[in-house]
Amino acid sequence: MDSADDERISMSAAEARAVRDEFQRFLLEYEFGLKEIETKIEILRDEFLYMHDYNPIEHVSSRVKSTDSLLDKVRRRGLPPGLDVVRQHITDIAGVRITCSFTADVYRLFELLTQQDDVTLLLVKDYIAQPKPNGYQSLHAIVEVPVFLSTGAVRVPVEIQFRTIAMDFWASLEHKIHYKYERQVPEGLLASLKDAADTAAELDARMERLHRALHGGLPTSPAAVAPVPPLESPEPPRSLSA
Repeated sequence: MDSADDERISMSAAEARAVRDEFQRFLLEYEFGLKEIETKIEILRDEFLYMHDYNPIEHVSSRVKSTDSLLDKVRRRGLPPGLDVVRQHITDIAGVRITCSFTADVYRLFELLTQQDDVTLLLVKDYIAQPKPNGYQSLHAIVEVPVFLSTGAVRVPVEIQFRTIAMDFWASLEHKIHYKYERQVPEGLLASLKDAADTAAELDARMERLHRALHGGLPTSPAAVAPVPPLESPEPPRSLSA
């Protein structure tokens, strides 16, 4: 191997490291955006416990898409390579799931989070008011929050899913079934899943009525639990300095 070959290999390795470092910095923004949302959720939970002696949040989980998962989604959507393209077209790189006690809590927490001054609501899909054909229920929102870095401030999109315990249990089971059957689920099992989703929705309604009868209303309930109106497609995330 001559010196020219050595130089080409060395350059390729250096370029690979540069791409890796740039991608890691890119994902860091989403990790920081996730922390911003998680902090807001923790504050709301602590404030409810202190002021109302009531916690509307059962548990919270979060994740930033792995490199493999993100690249797979880029390929599936046929997007050209480039971080700017990914930033513009994929808005669920950072995700939070909030599991609540009751449906009223779902809508109240959605309202409290999205009405904060530094949170911009980009997109909402209310699968509680209009469940998916398979029975899936959840309230999905894409929000944008500012992240202040040493190089300046950027706005980062974060997907938030709000659901009740029953909705979360059904969604977890549905995911496991689809994984087991490699998305080729028998029709009879799909029908049973839909029936289970209807039963879960009925259980949510009954448990909330019992809670209201026992406590005289939920501290987190809005005046009326109403579907969230849909928004237009989100605008591309932008720099605060733009």
